Amino acid sequence: MNSQFDLNIASVPKELILICELLNENKMISGEKFEHIDWSLFLKLSIHHRVYPLLYYKLKDKECVPQNVINRLRTEYKKNTFKMLFLSGEMEQISRQFGEENIKMIHLKGPILAAELYGDLSLRTSSDLDVLVPLSELNKVDRMLLESGYVKEELVSVLNDWKWRHHHIGYVHPKKQIKLEVHWRLNPGPAKEPSFSELWERKRKSSMTNFPVYFLSQEDLLLFLISHGARHGWSRLRWLVDIHQMMKQEFDWKKTKKHLKKFQFLTITEQALILCSQLFKTPINTGLQQKINNRSWKLAQSTIFYYEQLINLHREPLPADVAKYHKNYLFSIKSLQHKFLFILSFLYPYPMDIKVLRLPKFLHFLYFPLRPFIWFFRKTISRTIGEN
Repeated sequence: MNSQFDLNIASVPKELILICELLNENKMISGEKFEHIDWSLFLKLSIHHRVYPLLYYKLKDKECVPQNVINRLRTEYKKNTFKMLFLSGEMEQISRQFGEENIKMIHLKGPILAAELYGDLSLRTSSDLDVLVPLSELNKVDRMLLESGYVKEELVSVLNDWKWRHHHIGYVHPKKQIKLEVHWRLNPGPAKEPSFSELWERKRKSSMTNFPVYFLSQEDLLLFLISHGARHGWSRLRWLVDIHQMMKQEFDWKKTKKHLKKFQFLTITEQALILCSQLFKTPINTGLQQKINNRSWKLAQSTIFYYEQLINLHREPLPADVAKYHKNYLFSIKSLQHKFLFILSFLYPYPMDIKVLRLPKFLHFLYFPLRPFIWFFRKTISRTIGEN
């Protein structure tokens, strides 16, 4: 990949710059880099970006790092190791239960991703399990999980918009303290993506468990990780490190490029590769175009916003400036076709329309002609509240 320019990271904290350099395992870092570091901020960033297991592995024998920092990283590393082992047990148990019910299931992240990309469960964090099942099996999956002690999170929907506007629903097991996300799509609609049958046909079998556990093919996994990370602004380095790890694998790049182009993920793939190359010095030899287009560079630069401050997109409500920036960013990463479909989707009723005007279910079809008026009313009310 030929660089057109360097990303502007002047406003990124030096503590995060050091973390990025440490995540480049091929680089020897001089002792000067560890001087004048705010170690409290370093720890906060390590935990926020979910890269503390890798940093502990890298720093555990470094004398230039304060012992209290090493101790905290060690504590978090051990907690994560136990968590990953626990999740591995639940992953195998759920796979067995789904298998007995003849439900096809593909694991998306969690321990299986740690084993595939890092070769060690302890080197990647996971807060939950993510599985993909056919849409037609959701009722069966719901019944099975409820019988197993899981509690379903509420998903508000109107006119079955959940089938394409959303892509997963969460279940929590109160006793085991495990969250399970059941996906029927890789990404929220109306984006184009491979069907479940295509993903199942290309699936791989993991060697980490006794009972068969399946995960995505190499090109499908790259597509999923790219789309997931980009959608979250690569706001946690862990998602970018996953791509860094994938770049160590052998790819059929001609086949992969065709796959990414078909589903319109080529530009955000280039965005991720630019970030990896610039932040981690990841060697990129993909057979993609030698000169990355300007849009990919601009998208990569727009991501730096999330590194200049500690932004947690999962903690709502977001600050107004962050919410506005992220909304614009999400629109900017969509392909032209995706933007058109996204704008068109505004004509379809939203669950929030029900809060403005509650109609009996058999009259929900009226939300279609009423949609422009309800939208205008909501905007007027929110603007009035804002002014007051």
